[in-house]
Amino acid sequence: MKFAPLGYRFGSLAPLSGGALLFSKKYRPDLVAAAATQCKSTVMPSSARARRSRALRSKDPAWATLPDDELLQLRLKDLKLKLPGTWLEDCLDKLNGELKAHGLGVRIHGWLSDEWFSPPATPGIAFPFYLAHPRLIRLERKMMLEVEGGSRRECMRILRHEAGHVVQHAYGLHRRKGWQSLFGNASKPYPASYRANPASKRYVQYLPRWYAQCHPDEDFAETFAVWLTPRAKWRKQYAEWPALKKLEYIGALMEELDGARPPPAKRTQLDPVSSLTMTLGEHYAGKRKRYAVDTPTIFDRDLKRIFARETANRRAPLAAAVIRKNRAKVIRAVSRETGEYPVALEAALNDMIARSRALSLRAPRSNQATRLELTAMLTSKAVYSHYASSSRRHWFAV
Repeated sequence: MKFAPLGYRFGSLAPLSGGALLFSKKYRPDLVAAAATQCKSTVMPSSARARRSRALRSKDPAWATLPDDELLQLRLKDLKLKLPGTWLEDCLDKLNGELKAHGLGVRIHGWLSDEWFSPPATPGIAFPFYLAHPRLIRLERKMMLEVEGGSRRECMRILRHEAGHVVQHAYGLHRRKGWQSLFGNASKPYPASYRANPASKRYVQYLPRWYAQCHPDEDFAETFAVWLTPRAKWRKQYAEWPALKKLEYIGALMEELDGARPPPAKRTQLDPVSSLTMTLGEHYAGKRKRYAVDTPTIFDRDLKRIFARETANRRAPLAAAVIRKNRAKVIRAVSRETGEYPVALEAALNDMIARSRALSLRAPRSNQATRLELTAMLTSKAVYSHYASSSRRHWFAV
C-alpha cells in the first residue's frame, strides 16, 4: 500500500511548508495536523471528483461532464476550443480541394466563433463553436432543437455557401456589371428579416428557408454553392428556370478566373471564440430570442376542430398533454417540409398548449390521428404566412 506525500495537497499538488512525509524518520505532529487540515479543506465533493475522473480518462475538458445548468454559466472563451485537430479541419481541407480542382487561387482558412460567417476583409470562414465538441453539439440541439452544420454533409453544404462569399470578395466580383445585372446591388443593406416566395424559380434552392432570396450576396453564395457541389446536375435540375442563367454566368466566370490569384489579403480572425466573454447562457438567450417567433393567438378555430370540449369528453386525454407528447415529432416533420426554424415551431406549439388549456379541450381521437392533424395544420400555417398576409410569401429572421 502506497501513501501520498504529506508535503502536497491532494488535487493541486501544491507543496506544504516543511515538505515532510507521512512516514519520515522524524514524526512531526504539528505538520501532520496542519496537512490534515489542508487536505480536508481541498477535498472535492464526490460528484465533482467523479466528473473530473471521467474527463481525465476520456481526455475531454473538465466542462464536458458538467450538467447543462453549470455548463451554461461558462464563458465561451473559457471553453478553450480550437479548430485544428477536429473533424471541421477535414471539411475545410475538402472545401479547399474543391476550389483548387476548379483552378481558383483562393485558399480559405478557418476559426471558431459564435456562428457561421465569412468577413469580407479576409479569405476565411468562422465555424460555430459548438461543432468542435460532441458535448456542445448536444447542448446546441437541446437549446435550439437543431444543429446547423452538425453532420459532415450539412457542414460541407454550408462551407460551399460561405466559400461563395469568400470568392466574391476576394476577386471583387460584385463590382462587375454582369454580376449586378443578375444578382443585384451588393451594397444593399441586409434586412432584419426577409420575405421568401417558395414558388419562385428565379433563385436556386440550396440551403433551407430559401436563403438566396435574402440579399444579393446570399443569392450569389447560394448559386455558387450549387455550381461548386461535386457531381451536381444543376443544368438538369434548373432547366427552364430563370436561375439557370445565374449558374451559367458563374460557370463562365470561374473559367475566366481559372489560375488567377486574387489580390493579397491578411489572414485574420474576426471574433474568435477565445475572445468572446459572454456566457453560454447569454449566448443562447440571445439566439433563441433572435430566431423564435412571437406567435399571436390565432389557433383557436383549428384547435376546436381537432379537439373537443371537455364537457362532452371528460375521459379523453387533455389536448395540452397530447400536443406536448407529440411536440418533437411534429416539429421535425413540419421543419423538414417547410424549412421553418424549429424554435419558431416550438413557440407556436407552446401557444397551442396554452390555448388548449384555456379552452378546456380534450383529445378523443387516437394519438396518431391527432399528431397527423397537428402536423398538417401547423404545416399550412408555418413560416409566418399567417402573420403577414394570405400570400405565399414567408418571413424569416436573418
